[in-house]
Parts: sequence; C-alpha cells; structure tokens
Amino acid sequence: MKLLFIALFGFFTLPALWIGNFKEAQEQAKAKHKQILINFSGSDWCGPCIRLRREILESAPFEQYAADNLILVRADFPRQKKNQLPKEQVKLNESLAEAYNKDGKFPYTVLVDENGKVLKSWDGFPNEQPEAFVAEIEKQKNKH
Repeated sequence: MKLLFIALFGFFTLPALWIGNFKEAQEQAKAKHKQILINFSGSDWCGPCIRLRREILESAPFEQYAADNLILVRADFPRQKKNQLPKEQVKLNESLAEAYNKDGKFPYTVLVDENGKVLKSWDGFPNEQPEAFVAEIEKQKNKH
C-alpha cells in the first residue's frame, strides 16, 4: 500500500516538461490548442534566471497549471564549459532568440499563441508569487 501511494504521489508531482525545440512545441500547441511559454535563461550564470526557475517555474502552482494549459520551451544559454549544450541545441536556442529575444535579455519569458504571436512578455524576474504569475497567463488565455 505504501508503495502504491509513493508511485501515485510521484505520478502527480512530475515536474513540468520543458522542451528545446520551438517547432515541436508549436506542433503540440496546435494539436492541443495550447499557448507556448518560452523562457530564455542563463542557467549557470544568471541569478534572476535561477531564481525565476526555482521560485516560479518549478513551483507546484505553476507546474500544475502548465501541465494542463501550456507547452513549455526553454532556451538556455549556459556559459560554463561543463554545462555547454549540444551544437544543434545551441542553434535552436539562437534561432529562437533571434525571433523572440533580439535584445538578449535574461531572464526573458514570452507567452505566445499556437501560431507564434506574442501575447505577453516578462522582462527580468517577475517579482510576484507563482499564483499571480499563473493568473497573468490565464488572463491572456481569456483574451484570445
């Protein structure tokens, strides 16, 4: 019985799935009629990026909302040699930045519809609770 509880608890608390390919994300978004949240991050050097990930994007309220409502894309730009991404992923991230983050801001988070139209963006760390962040996303969903 304890094992069953642990297995079920693990199933319901799986972290949100972030993908690195925007085209794949867009295909999923179109098939499921969901919005796409793109997070531009410097995972090993950008303090506000790390804080955003830990305090909002990895929070239970955000992950629960995202599981049902969003396709998540992370474009990471690590600097430390040990954290370097495969060349193909670097190209995907750079291409996505060219389209949605031309100024190279970090962290920078963009909510787009299934066609890639920008609905809302957050420049820097959104200084709010995860529930408020989710409410902002939900508000955009209701507008479109």
